[in-house]
Amino acid sequence: MTQPTSKPGRTPLLVAFLGGTLVLGGAGTWTLTDRWESGGRLHLTVYADRLAGGLPTVCSGLTRHVTTTPIVVGETWTPEMCAAEEQAAMIRVQRQLLQCFKRLPPQPVFDAASSHAWNVGAPNTCGSGAMQAWNAGQWELGCNRIALSDSGRPVWSSVRTGRTLPNGQPEFRFVQGLFNRRQDEVRWCLTGVIP
Repeated sequence: MTQPTSKPGRTPLLVAFLGGTLVLGGAGTWTLTDRWESGGRLHLTVYADRLAGGLPTVCSGLTRHVTTTPIVVGETWTPEMCAAEEQAAMIRVQRQLLQCFKRLPPQPVFDAASSHAWNVGAPNTCGSGAMQAWNAGQWELGCNRIALSDSGRPVWSSVRTGRTLPNGQPEFRFVQGLFNRRQDEVRWCLTGVIP
């Protein structure tokens, strides 16, 4: 993997955690997030993300779920606005994740968990099978659970269709792009636990 570098306007924050240190808003997290949220380019005009049910989205995946700044379809942001708001939002998401880890994770594990949380929400990452494994010290198992269940089925790779099944549950549709992201997060995660 290439060595990540920070973008202007994104200043990482080093925090003490469980007897060690972690980087919040660091280059590793942004390597994953930028690649999957924006394909390496900023979306400066707010758009309705069809995979997210029309959720207004801007920059590298900023939505109302990660920021308190209003995001209105059609508005235009500057690269500086994106960098500042993304960094603040990522650090908020990562501080939520810190509440869930009971052990000091390797930095790549934390980076992968952060990308996952940016995409599916910190509460979902905190309640995941991956987090259960990490908190049991099973780092490799936790990394693999980002993308696959223990039975080998894809997880965190589907979106709601808007329809309801006969049993009253929402219908979901598998999205290959989300599964590709999950696999990339697993690869990144494993760099911290497999020599």
